[in-house]
Amino acid sequence: MADTFTITDNRTGKSVEVPLHDGGISSKGLRELDPNLYFYDPSYMQTAACRSTVTYIDGDAGILRYRGYPIEQLADQSTYLEVAYLLIHGELPNAAQHEKWVFDITHHTFMHENLRKRFLEGFHYDAHPMGMLVSSLAALSTFYPEAKDIENPESRNKQVLRLIAKVPTLAAACHRFSVGQPFVYPDNNLDFASNFLSMMWRIGDKYEPHPHLVRALDVLFILHADHEQNCGSTAMRVIGSSQADPYSAAAGAAAALYGPLHGGANEAVVRMLQDIGSVANVAAFIQSVKGGAGGRLMGFGHRVYKNFDPRAKIIKKMAYDVFEVTGMNPLLEIALKLEEAALSDDYFVSRKLYPNVDFYSGLIYQAMGFPLEMFTVLFAIPRMSGWLAQWLELIQDPEQKISRPRQIYVGHGERDYVPKISRG
Repeated sequence: MADTFTITDNRTGKSVEVPLHDGGISSKGLRELDPNLYFYDPSYMQTAACRSTVTYIDGDAGILRYRGYPIEQLADQSTYLEVAYLLIHGELPNAAQHEKWVFDITHHTFMHENLRKRFLEGFHYDAHPMGMLVSSLAALSTFYPEAKDIENPESRNKQVLRLIAKVPTLAAACHRFSVGQPFVYPDNNLDFASNFLSMMWRIGDKYEPHPHLVRALDVLFILHADHEQNCGSTAMRVIGSSQADPYSAAAGAAAALYGPLHGGANEAVVRMLQDIGSVANVAAFIQSVKGGAGGRLMGFGHRVYKNFDPRAKIIKKMAYDVFEVTGMNPLLEIALKLEEAALSDDYFVSRKLYPNVDFYSGLIYQAMGFPLEMFTVLFAIPRMSGWLAQWLELIQDPEQKISRPRQIYVGHGERDYVPKISRG
């Protein structure tokens, strides 16, 4: 049997046969039938806007792979910078490539002093760190005007290094400013995760993070590095399709992440657990969610996953390693009871509402001392490598043009202008 679909216009009787390629069908068939017909697909629920080799997700089976490698293997055996190289270049680096990549990232972590002194320090004292990060990413484009030469591979690669390297520095600087602490410069003797923790927490000359916390943060960075065509990645591609420089595109992607429906979900989980208050209140909360009288069950369910989010399993296991160092997060007992109650209730199971990556990540961040306002910033740091991989793929894809969705107009037909004196 041929892998094709036949589309028939019952108004005219005309039919077209459309081939199935890689699980999708081209919209060209509909254009052949009638160029004035459009698929109406709010939120792109059933629309593929690109062909990609970066990340594979099977939501029904709970599978996530970067460039073909299972997320479980990468989280267990790799490092964030190695995964970033994989996302950007398509293959894992050999020893020499890895050494050069780490060296280059490490030696691009500093930011221009004017960005800090003339820009970041101009924000109001209580500015949100994520708002500062979004703005400073856009501001970076003014320091590197050569970034506009997106057709130059050498220039593209330089901006990739700069963005991956500088976003932790910017993130930590935004936090330090928001709490009134002095800026801490990067330390090129530290690895990627340790350097970020140092810039966040160092007081005085030295800061030595616990190895378990360093590894936990590195794994969290791996798990958040990319996730296919989500809201932020789509924003990166749409802005990039206009041939804007990668700093401007990344600022747009970060702005999308800033929204509570995207990057703020783990913060919402922590606030939900705080509102529940104790294990004794879990049953009543579950009933209120089911009855529609309470809030939403945050951290459960996902647009793509209709099974367990594979990242959630990794994070739950890792949480206990973190709590051995930091002490038990008092919200963990509530979270475990809530998970148990939801997974034993057919109301949630039948709706395929399983824990996602946000359910436990916020508890880990909180236990490590990060304020809630930093949670989305922590998401943006590793996601930068995924955004850039998506941007590079877009720039080099001959099928891509400037993004320009169509609409179905449902407003007024033509009507004549009425002078103000004659309006009712």
